[in-house]
Amino acid sequence: MANKEIKIQEKLQQEKKEEALSKVEQFFNDNKKFIWGGLCAILVVGIGILAYNHLVRQPKINEAMSQTYQAEEQFRAGEYELALKGDGNFLGFEQIVAEYGSAAGEAVYFYAGVCELQLNNWNEALEYLNQYNGSDTILSARATAAKATAYEGLEDYAKALEFYEKAARQADNVFAAEYLQKAGAVAEQLGQTEKALALYKEIKDQYPNSVQGVSIDKYITRIESSK
Repeated sequence: MANKEIKIQEKLQQEKKEEALSKVEQFFNDNKKFIWGGLCAILVVGIGILAYNHLVRQPKINEAMSQTYQAEEQFRAGEYELALKGDGNFLGFEQIVAEYGSAAGEAVYFYAGVCELQLNNWNEALEYLNQYNGSDTILSARATAAKATAYEGLEDYAKALEFYEKAARQADNVFAAEYLQKAGAVAEQLGQTEKALALYKEIKDQYPNSVQGVSIDKYITRIESSK
């Protein structure tokens, strides 16, 4: 009796499976034009993306990267105007950004911004630096510190202090000591001596072996003795 009930259950399950399969087949038959059309559309889009990446995007990236080589060489040599403007034989960062944008790599915005900074073009520097969106921690901190320097040039010392502190938090290594010292100098310029003292003490406590940490006691002593 039990075996008979099992067989009945198995038969019912098989019938349900066959019914479900039949419905799927019927749906496919009724909609096969739309289904095949959708699959073809997906295939065409996929092929288009692959073709664009292979034939357009990657060659453009390769060209952009090759154009930055000479500009980077001039930047490292301290020839900031030449690095920014080019010389007719190679493109400067200004032209690279205009023609290729981030296809040349996020760093081109940083380089262009620092070139403008070195040329005392504060607003132009900020325009480039604000476009930098790289993931490298150290370079991001340098870009933030460069913004602070630009704000100093514009005599917006509150902003300069804010960005030097932000750069120090981003760096979290020996470079942070440099940004903290610059933040302290700006804080003193704003008359915020307690703030400056706290920043100098942070260098002493957190980065005693940095270049700034070795000589930071004289800054601390100068402020404490003036109270």
